[in-house]
Amino acid sequence: MNVSISPLAEQDIEAIGDYIAQDNPVRAVSFVESLYQQCILIGENSWLYRERPELGRSIRSCSYGRYLILYGTTETAVRIERVLHGARDIDSLFSALPDSPQS
Repeated sequence: MNVSISPLAEQDIEAIGDYIAQDNPVRAVSFVESLYQQCILIGENSWLYRERPELGRSIRSCSYGRYLILYGTTETAVRIERVLHGARDIDSLFSALPDSPQS
């Protein structure tokens, strides 16, 4: 499946890398690279991960370490919408998207 990453998810990933880099710049680079690899793997097996109907139609989540990768699916594509720390209020952050699938 074709995988795309929303601008907001790109910002999330960059912020995660910046946060990790404060203590360990080398780990920040490797973590961000592996996070992108996980996004590609989601495209290969998008149906394996948890459905999240409370976040919108066709929305799923994949745990990656302490983070959740939230993505939408169609028959031919996967779009990574957000990458958020699991301790955050996922419902309110995800529904705050201007083009949220809940709308």
